[in-house]
Amino acid sequence: MKHFRKELWFKTSQRRDFINITNQVQACVNESGIHEGILLCNAMHITSSVFINDDESGLLNDFEIWLEKLAPEKPYSQYQHNGAEDNADAHLKRTIMGREVVVAITHGKLDFGPWEQIFYGEFDGKRNKRVLVKIIGE
Repeated sequence: MKHFRKELWFKTSQRRDFINITNQVQACVNESGIHEGILLCNAMHITSSVFINDDESGLLNDFEIWLEKLAPEKPYSQYQHNGAEDNADAHLKRTIMGREVVVAITHGKLDFGPWEQIFYGEFDGKRNKRVLVKIIGE
């Protein structure tokens, strides 16, 4: 059994963003040389997310609107967490969108259903953050 580990780094120019990282994750699979196995991809920061969905701009916009309704950024005073930082909403948004995805690798490719893509969700950006890609298989 082989294993592979790599970190992907992101720094968004805005507070919130969704980035399709499918090609970067597939590149990790290619680099690993693993043809059959399991891939774990997870955000290494408590205010960012990794999730699977359709890469459709309307849907990504819907996520932004929906998340902002559920956990609005402002007023900052609505959250007990906010004091030294103003990112309580980002913690809540990450909890809703999830920490990680697990994807099967078959014949050296991410084994997706129709339209599935991997996204990095940033909810408190403008600084360096990382995503872990861990692959186990043969």
